[in-house]
Amino acid sequence: ERGERVAEVLDLCGLTPLRDAYAAALPVGQRRLVELARALADRPRLLLLDEPTSGLDAAQTARLGSVVRALDTTVLLVEHDMGFVMDVCDRIVVLDLGRVLATGTPAQVRDDPVVRAAYLG
Repeated sequence: ERGERVAEVLDLCGLTPLRDAYAAALPVGQRRLVELARALADRPRLLLLDEPTSGLDAAQTARLGSVVRALDTTVLLVEHDMGFVMDVCDRIVVLDLGRVLATGTPAQVRDDPVVRAAYLG
């Protein structure tokens, strides 16, 4: 069963062709997917992703986003790339200095005047 789960997670993350590669030899975007695959291998009920797009280029960010969207797992995402957040999240909680400013769908949060005032001046 463990081997089947590894194959499933590698496929989900697009890493099957790299299954025998050393993670340290991979580009940063693929290493990030390896980190995600390792976390997913144990079938977590909750996955915390802290700044997962940091250091990724647009193509790597898009690939990571497609993997996150395909997950059947609750994800708690801490991220400053608002395009990524709006693309992968169904529900968003916006914080400012530890205080909740808004909660809602991406559209609700994007259009919230309190959020706009805090982040756009």
